[in-house]
Amino acid sequence: MKLAWIGTGVMGSAMLIHLKKTGHDVSAYNRTFEKMLPLKEHGVHICESIAACVKDADVVFTMVGYPKDVEDIYTCKDGIFEHIKKGCILIDMTTSSPALAQSLYEKAKMYHAYMLDAPVSGGDSGAKSATLSIMVGGDKEVFEQAYPLFKILGTSIHYMGAAGCGQHAKACNQIAVAGAVAAMSEAIVYACKQNLPVEKMLNAISKGAAGSWQLEHTAPRVLANDFQPGFYIKHFIKDMNIIKAEMNAKDMELMMLNTVLEMYRTLAENGEENLGTQALIHYYDNDEKLI
Repeated sequence: MKLAWIGTGVMGSAMLIHLKKTGHDVSAYNRTFEKMLPLKEHGVHICESIAACVKDADVVFTMVGYPKDVEDIYTCKDGIFEHIKKGCILIDMTTSSPALAQSLYEKAKMYHAYMLDAPVSGGDSGAKSATLSIMVGGDKEVFEQAYPLFKILGTSIHYMGAAGCGQHAKACNQIAVAGAVAAMSEAIVYACKQNLPVEKMLNAISKGAAGSWQLEHTAPRVLANDFQPGFYIKHFIKDMNIIKAEMNAKDMELMMLNTVLEMYRTLAENGEENLGTQALIHYYDNDEKLI
């Protein structure tokens, strides 16, 4: 199958390589051309334009940073919609706005194409190991056509309903992640302040009712002082802002999410927006390093 992939960031590169390894013909485009060069070693066609990337593609995947980026690559002059063939399946894997997902779904029909919103959870480690959770919105029959491709990328594939429902499910995921990262961070802070061996503490609580993906996968990075992004703080802030806007429209506040959002905004203001979400521990550091 001829596939196009737009957005070769931390997760996108790993994901498209999985598709290539399973025998698909994969073309890639990224706004920063140099970031694509390592993909040539895997036999991926790297393209200098969206038009060249999506030409004759059966399926186009997109995974970029922000809702505005999503809208631009699909609808701008020389964007995706202008160059796809009839019957093409478009799959946006960016965590984006549910309303935008619904709008792009309707616009795709005008180009005789099909649109799915399919955000993922699992971070860079899930992308590299092809163990992502994928939440999909759109027409069920189109989801079923794309299912074999999703199975290459993840181990937990869920059809959530109509267009936008994949994004709503990812919003729920991010709400739960916000609480889990904050809880993990505060458990570490408490242990440090009580002179408790942090690694032993984490081993003890991660096997009980407090166990979580964050304790298993993210806490070791904190202990190793590894704050490289599996998922950027700036993108998590974007996700939480989307959720906040959705809930404001429903005249409701999510107090835990709002608190964690303000904590991450403080880190971003301090120049840490390009670190991974595990850097939330720095919110508690003040003038001393806990780890």
